[in-house]
Order: sequence, then C-alpha cells, then structure tokens
Amino acid sequence: MLIRPALPTDVDGIWRVLQPALQAAETYALPSDMARQDALAYWAAPGHEVFVAEERDTILGTYFLRPNQLGGGAHVANCGYMVAPAATGRGIAQAMCADSLDRARERGFLAMQFNFVVASNERAVRLWEHAGFNVVGRLPKAFRHPTLGLVDALVMHRFL
Repeated sequence: MLIRPALPTDVDGIWRVLQPALQAAETYALPSDMARQDALAYWAAPGHEVFVAEERDTILGTYFLRPNQLGGGAHVANCGYMVAPAATGRGIAQAMCADSLDRARERGFLAMQFNFVVASNERAVRLWEHAGFNVVGRLPKAFRHPTLGLVDALVMHRFL
C-alpha cells in the first residue's frame, strides 16, 4: 500500500471513499445527503493537505492534515480519516494515522488533536488510543447517531 498526496485526478476515488461514510451517518457530523461537490470541497478545503492510501491504483482511504486552529493554536495538528468499506479491517486507518503523525512532525506540529470522535465508533477509539492518543474531553450526547440516538463525542490528543 502506498500513501501519497492526493492529485486532482483522485477525486472520483476519494468520493468513492467519502460517500458511503457520509451516507451511513455514523462517524462524521456531516449531512448524510451531502452532495459530491460539497463533500469534496469540505475534504479539500483551503488549509487541508489531502492524502490517499492506494493499492494497485485503487484508493482505499483518504485523510486530511491541517492546523487544528489558527494563530496561537496552529502548532496543534488535526486530521480526518475515512476508509472504503471494502478495505475496513486491513490496517488502512492505522497506516494513515502513522503517516499523518510523521507528516505532522515534519511540518513542525507539536501535537495532534481530534475534536469530535464519535464514542460509539469503538474501532476508531481503540485505534487512536493504540496510536498514543488520550481522551481529554467528553461531549455528552453531542452526536445524533442514526440507530443509537444521542451518543457522546470525544476530544482526543497526543503530543508528537
């Protein structure tokens, strides 16, 4: 598997990763019916560096890296990750997380923070904890899960 910066020609592959996660509405606080153009614009917003994980010219996952805040908070990185449903359980998210931590260090970030990890996304919570992140905050009933109802969201952090 190769993780590399996204190219303009990757938009179809990135959309094939984003669309099922958005439609499921279980892990991201984004509209489940978000239009392709809006989702791609969100993912590749100004200030987001976008990367893809690919194998045999097929995009299996994508992530973005950005400063968590501007100004006085710009030394803390933030990322968003998505993996194609068919690639789940193959270590794609773990590889993207490791890659993002390395790239964040290279860019001079001192820490990384995830602002809104849906607590019911137990696989992601375990992965981030395994990667050295700690839960530093809990937002009670902050996410409306389509089948579980209101669930907590976590703020997770680690120093680089």
